[in-house]
This record gives sequence, C-alpha cells and structure tokens, in this order.
Amino acid sequence: MKPAPSIAVQRADAPQADAAFTLIEEYYEAIGVIVRDDRAALEHYLASPDSPIWIATADRAPAGCVMLRPLPVIPLAAEVKRLYVRPTFRGLGLAHALMQAAEQHARAAGLHWLYLDTKDDLHAAIHFYLGTGYRPCARYNDNPQATLFLHKRL
Repeated sequence: MKPAPSIAVQRADAPQADAAFTLIEEYYEAIGVIVRDDRAALEHYLASPDSPIWIATADRAPAGCVMLRPLPVIPLAAEVKRLYVRPTFRGLGLAHALMQAAEQHARAAGLHWLYLDTKDDLHAAIHFYLGTGYRPCARYNDNPQATLFLHKRL
C-alpha cells in the first residue's frame, strides 16, 4: 500500500508565482471561468498583504490553491477566491487545509466574515462549503457566472 503523501500549505510568494498561476489557470479551465485575472493581477496579489494566495503541496508537488481578496463593500470581510485542488490530489484533505489557512489569516487580520460565490452545478464544492460552515446569503458581487452566494462568520 502506498504511504499517504506529505502535505503542506504555505502562503505563496514571488518565487512560487509560476506554480500559483498554473493552478489558477487550471481552475479557470476546470469550471469555465469567463472573467479571469491575468498574470499581472496575480503578481499584484502575491505582493499585497491584503490578497494572499496559498499553495498546497503533496510530496512537494503543487496540488491546490486558494486566495483571499479584500471585500471593501462589506466591513470586516474578505472574499475566498480560486479554491482548487488538482483531481489527482482530491480526497487528501487539501481543500480543508487550504480553507483553514485562509480562515486563520482572516481571523488574524481582524476580519469577521468570509464570503464566496460559486455555481449551482458545482455540487461537490457546494457540499464542501456548507460542510465547513458557509451559509447562503444575498448576492454581494456582480460575478455573471455565480448563482450561489455564501458567507461564514469567523
């Protein structure tokens, strides 16, 4: 039997820009995102303390990502963006580890709420979000592809 891989989650920095960009591009393709951040936007997020990106690795191979963005229209809130785990690494707890990193960062930053949006055909993602305490809320952005809006009190 193959041993479980060594899993780590760390905040991405400039040297990990290629891995982060590759994972985010895979996410875009996997769910058909229309409005996409370009490489310059990603590099801005990597350099900004307010828009962190985390990368999960399994045996040091990039396996997933998540990012936070400030949500200025809602006080003390941020938005969870681009949560993605490569298909070959699913079922290892990486999504939970990534979300935990984002939530810990938000709490340390003094935020009270995290928001996210998704599409109603992403059943596994919705199940995951509801299972980790996110609850439906009113539309908070103008994402044309989003059909479900969720938030969580930290």
